[in-house]
Amino acid sequence: MSRVLVTTDYLRPGDEVDVLLRRHGHETIYRPACGPRDPGEARALFDGVRGAIIASEPVTADMFANASDLQVIARSGVGFDSVDLVSATDRGIRVCNTPGVNHGAVAEMTIALMLISARRLTAVIDGVRAGGWPRDAGTELRGTTLAIIGFGPSGRAVANLATAFGMTVLVHTAHPDPTATRVQFVDRDTAFTQADYLSLHTRSDDRTRRMIDASALAAMKPTAVLINTARGSLIDEDALADALDSGQIAGAALDVLDAEPMPAESRLRGRHDVIVTSHLAGQTAEARLRAGLCAAADVIAVLDGREPAHPVN
Repeated sequence: MSRVLVTTDYLRPGDEVDVLLRRHGHETIYRPACGPRDPGEARALFDGVRGAIIASEPVTADMFANASDLQVIARSGVGFDSVDLVSATDRGIRVCNTPGVNHGAVAEMTIALMLISARRLTAVIDGVRAGGWPRDAGTELRGTTLAIIGFGPSGRAVANLATAFGMTVLVHTAHPDPTATRVQFVDRDTAFTQADYLSLHTRSDDRTRRMIDASALAAMKPTAVLINTARGSLIDEDALADALDSGQIAGAALDVLDAEPMPAESRLRGRHDVIVTSHLAGQTAEARLRAGLCAAADVIAVLDGREPAHPVN
């Protein structure tokens, strides 16, 4: 019997993922990630386990020092930049992710953030809750321009919903799709300068990290709203705060941050022009189940000596 560690906080003993792992003869151990771990706990996390299902907590080279039995780590999500792939590969540890399981959920959340921004719903809800009856007018999405950075499953799903809302959709991507006839593929500068809403749907790597910097924000319309449901590291948050302070852009709606949970000293905290949600874009009940089952299937495959369906190394 192999021991499989589960740190994803929404996966629990007795659920469908747990049943699947146990049906294949694996013992499950649950150590949910609820914020940064103590360094000693982190170093011992993989001790004695052969497989692991993790969320987005950092997995560093130091954590592999006591992981002599570890064969596979499966991310219960799409991004894998939180895992030290070089160290994992050097140690022969397979790393997998779960692409395509939550793009519909991410797209719905992206549109929701745009609607909340356009209709100023946070201020309205807060006003009514405080006993008022706010009557400020919002704006419509129809007729506005959405620029999408990245055209993977989430970006495509957002484009489909946005066109249904009557938005003009621009896409900047390294891989234009000639069959996507309802969007316009544009260069990066055009995306920044033409967007009423700029939505990020690309991975974080050396090319894209801090891509939304002072120069990018300066190129945007003063009425533009920045949406991020991808990775917090795509945005220079100090530059964003500066841009909001100076009126270079109108607002931001962020489901992801560079540091999570949001630090008390963050310049984006408590602002009326910034909406922050707690990394929930892909976290519907349906998407969580799909992600858990997909991650478990790849762990089972590797421990059975088979090739996983979604390897990233």
